[in-house]
Amino acid sequence: MACHFTAQEKAFVNALLKLKTEEECIAFLEDICTIKEIQDISQRLLVAKMLNEGEKYQNIEKQTGASTATISRVNKCLAYGSGGYKIVLDRIKTND
Repeated sequence: MACHFTAQEKAFVNALLKLKTEEECIAFLEDICTIKEIQDISQRLLVAKMLNEGEKYQNIEKQTGASTATISRVNKCLAYGSGGYKIVLDRIKTND
């Protein structure tokens, strides 16, 4: 898997990996992200989950409020991306 992140972006990833609890992660995200950024990222993850489960665009749009452009972008990442969504979705499914 090729990584095109800069040293600064990798430092951010490594900071995320240092978080140990849900509370720590929430505190960090609240400090580093705007509420809108957290909502947008959360929405994309829900869209990915629904697409992965075979939901149709219209139903996803209705249930999540995501635009068709966002749904299409997430779908493209699921199909042709780096596999990040798949890793997370598989791990979420395993923990359910």
